[in-house]
Amino acid sequence: MEDDSQPWTSTTEPKSITRERFLGCLLGGAVGDALGGAVEFLSRSQILQQFGEKGITDYVYAYGGRGRITDDTQMTLYTAEGLLRGQMRGLDKGITSYTNTVAHAYIRWLATQGEQNQRVPTPMDGWLHQHRELHHQRAPGMTCLSALRDMAQAGEPAANDSKGCGGVMRVAPVGLFCWHFWGKSDTAKVFEMGADIAALTHGHPSGYLTGGVLAVLIFALADGATLMEALDHVRALLVLHRGHEEALQAIDNAVRLSTAGISHPEAIRLLGEGWVAEEALAVSLYCALVAESFEQAIILAVNHDGDSDSTGAITGNILGAMQGTRVIPERWLDPLELRDVIEVMASDLWTCQFWKSCVDNEEFWERYPGY
Repeated sequence: MEDDSQPWTSTTEPKSITRERFLGCLLGGAVGDALGGAVEFLSRSQILQQFGEKGITDYVYAYGGRGRITDDTQMTLYTAEGLLRGQMRGLDKGITSYTNTVAHAYIRWLATQGEQNQRVPTPMDGWLHQHRELHHQRAPGMTCLSALRDMAQAGEPAANDSKGCGGVMRVAPVGLFCWHFWGKSDTAKVFEMGADIAALTHGHPSGYLTGGVLAVLIFALADGATLMEALDHVRALLVLHRGHEEALQAIDNAVRLSTAGISHPEAIRLLGEGWVAEEALAVSLYCALVAESFEQAIILAVNHDGDSDSTGAITGNILGAMQGTRVIPERWLDPLELRDVIEVMASDLWTCQFWKSCVDNEEFWERYPGY
């Protein structure tokens, strides 16, 4: 079974619009992460009690400051770094494995958390790893830590049966990166890459197939699709994979509840708390579908009983890829931790399509060594 519908088009859109979506995707995800990070472990009732009837609507002091990112954005940046180093390796060696280069990037992230993998030699170098702000624990997922610590060979999938959301919350850069190199007829490859990268730490089908779903959604949205067009396309890819039932049901529930006429808090409660991957994806999709603005979507996505930073991050990735940076409130962008780094990495994800060789791109080789 193949999906040939290709339901969206971007042939009339200037590339400047797509480039803006790259930036919006990464900044939007970081903003949602930073807003939700302060209330990640609070119930909705506790959030309302502490912040009032509207819940949390602006950054508060957490992790040593306002606008601080968590492990979600840390790992998203390392995903991007692994892809870009894989691209540079391909230019230098003529062959590359993006799953392997991302695995090495995650082992560098593991080191920022004070842990080590003793079996997979990984250089602790590169421009991203030099930023000391990343070398802090921001409630890292225990499954991510243990899977990376125990990885015996770069790129091998995790042996666990976890479907925590730590796989899906970090894969948005996959969709952006693949937009350059794979056309609409190759979205199955985008799905596979997203799933394989999520599977580095999460071994349950719902834990890694949602990674494929989000990668294709971001790919399609950056290309000009509406969210419903992108969802129709990704469903056709998802059902080809064994163990897809939970993820598919979660997507369908999000779409159904988005038009059910019940209150947003009640709909989100029915979708789950977001600690597991299919629930985090469903909550994020619901918020993106029902909200009238980026701001409303992010506020909905973080004010609930559950994994507020991950649902905030995924919602921000989705809407940022749809609408670019113009919709993100400046009051959230101005104090955002590592904003300059995020902007550079979004720009590099865009310009990597023009890299010709490591010799001609010495600056990028120093930033993303591909050996």
